[in-house]
Amino acid sequence: MPVSYKSRFLVARQDIETALDSLSSRVLTADVVTDLLNQFRENWRLGNIAPLAFLRLLEEHSHLHTVKLRFPTRPVTRLVWREASEFEIVQSLSEKGYFSHYSAIYFNGLTEQVPKIFYFNIEQAVRPGGGTLVQEAVDRVFRGKCRQSSRIASLGERSVCMVNGGNTDNLGVFPRKLAESTSEIHVTDIERTLIDAAVRPAYSGGVHQVLAAYRAASKNVSVNRLVSYLLRINYTYPYHQAIGFYMERAGYRATQIELLNEFKIEFNFHLDYGLKNPDFNSRWRLFIPKGF
Repeated sequence: MPVSYKSRFLVARQDIETALDSLSSRVLTADVVTDLLNQFRENWRLGNIAPLAFLRLLEEHSHLHTVKLRFPTRPVTRLVWREASEFEIVQSLSEKGYFSHYSAIYFNGLTEQVPKIFYFNIEQAVRPGGGTLVQEAVDRVFRGKCRQSSRIASLGERSVCMVNGGNTDNLGVFPRKLAESTSEIHVTDIERTLIDAAVRPAYSGGVHQVLAAYRAASKNVSVNRLVSYLLRINYTYPYHQAIGFYMERAGYRATQIELLNEFKIEFNFHLDYGLKNPDFNSRWRLFIPKGF
């Protein structure tokens, strides 16, 4: 790198840092920094400096550092200006994405555990609805293994799991301010979180943690809202039977549980995938882990 570029950078460093401080996010892409360079390169007297050279100077002589998320098929690079939380870094993966499952259980105060995995949901495009459900198909699917995302990358001492859930038009997803910054992240509310946890216990700490979340939510959850979400999502599988079971075991009032009468119980269902020698709950027609 020509010495003149370095010396000019050092002269303009305060102005460069002020410009970076003015950005709305502390988690950036190379394109954002390049656009900033192109906007101010004459003011900063940086001439024809290449964007990569500019980035290198920011890393060596200012407060920019690189974070690499090595997902198996599509690695992601982010540039962090000064400091940013891991939550901000994960949110930068998609403006429309949101924290779900065990991450949302944590954010909604339904566990004292700090999850080691960030679950981040980027919904799929709208797809046609499923066909007619039959008991044999239900049993075949749920006696097998739960399909889980392989899009996992390390981030510090934790991991990020990219969940590509079915399309709900981000139902029950709301922005949340982070205490340590001005940035926002997106998280499912309590009602949507309880639904997601019942649908995918594997992403939510397992069935025991899901039950604990239902207990913790009992005083704050709106079962009316939860039922309205279920009606709008319109699942093919009868997840309302699992939800009713969790509510009953968590000590919800009978009047709350009765709101699930909106849905018929027509099939035997499974609380989780791959249960071995399960018990059967007759009220909810639900296979549950033995002794649960």
